[in-house]
Amino acid sequence: MEIREVMTESVVTASADAPIRHVAEMMRERNVGSVVLLDADGEPAAFITDRDLAVSVLADGHGGDAIAADHASSPIVTGEPGMDVEDATRLMVNNGIRRLPILADGKLTGIVTLDDLAARIGDATLAASITAQVTRAALPNFYFHDRGG
Repeated sequence: MEIREVMTESVVTASADAPIRHVAEMMRERNVGSVVLLDADGEPAAFITDRDLAVSVLADGHGGDAIAADHASSPIVTGEPGMDVEDATRLMVNNGIRRLPILADGKLTGIVTLDDLAARIGDATLAASITAQVTRAALPNFYFHDRGG
């Protein structure tokens, strides 16, 4: 199965220099947990999530006028519409990411999330395993540090 069969075509985007308040409002209005930030040429430059807003913006005391790109992940890992779902899953696991923007000829055409893949796989055990692998890759210090006690 190709990733184009699983991806969501409507991707929420904002300018990389948008104020963080604008990005947060977009997330609320569109009911999404992430926004792809575009550079001046309209190309994907960074990726910001609701978690970034909580951990990097609010917890560090930044105001709503902070620039979104300053709190986003970059460079972003991307996939292509024709790639196999298994390859996309492997790419996400290897990079510890839960969302994969999809580019065709350099243009953003969709996005696939770990939840999209898990739902399409249809195997709850495999989906849970993939989720755990991505979480461990994204948060290695949480799983592999001495918690004391």
